[in-house]
Amino acid sequence: QVQLVESGGGLVQAGGSLRLSCVASGRAFSNYAMGWFRQAPGKEREFVASINSRADINDINNAVVGRFTISRDNAKNTVYLQMDSLKPEDTAVYYCNAARIYDPFEPFLPWGQGTQVTVSS
Repeated sequence: QVQLVESGGGLVQAGGSLRLSCVASGRAFSNYAMGWFRQAPGKEREFVASINSRADINDINNAVVGRFTISRDNAKNTVYLQMDSLKPEDTAVYYCNAARIYDPFEPFLPWGQGTQVTVSS
């Protein structure tokens, strides 16, 4: 089964940038749509962005559109989330997951440990 490992989080000041990475084990990565989600303290996990298997279609949460960009490198089994102009409300644990089809995006793998993003004001 595919396993996911997120990295790249950290502490950054408002207006700063981070790039998150999610590396997937297994050979099926290129067949799946991939997505990023986040969970802030006391809140439900929410969708952030998704990208289809060929990387020619993507979707971004309105709360981060224009600031976040999702991309993937199938040769490296990796999906990225470039986060610019970060705001304190972006503080959360960020997770990636896979879906068998792009739309609707239904994550089906066990959630990893995530990577903590903290944005100070």
